[in-house]
Amino acid sequence: MGIKRHKPEEIVQKLRQVEVLVGQGTARIDAIREIGITEQTYYRWRKKYGGMGIDQLKELKRLQKENERLRKAVSDLTLDKQILSEAAKGNF
Repeated sequence: MGIKRHKPEEIVQKLRQVEVLVGQGTARIDAIREIGITEQTYYRWRKKYGGMGIDQLKELKRLQKENERLRKAVSDLTLDKQILSEAAKGNF
């Protein structure tokens, strides 16, 4: 049996469901169980995604992808610089 991985959009939606249920008078632990996750998972999600809307989540994903692309570009350029500096010294 595989582990179910929730998409960030689903996580935000489930966090909102818990808040609605708590607002209706349900105990927090019962609301967490009702949406089908553990209490530990809820608090971990709330720490990471708490207060985020769908638009903010999409912006976060976009920024993470851009950051990854820029890190790769910097590492490639650093490697090229090291190769060129060694070639200039004659250590090839």
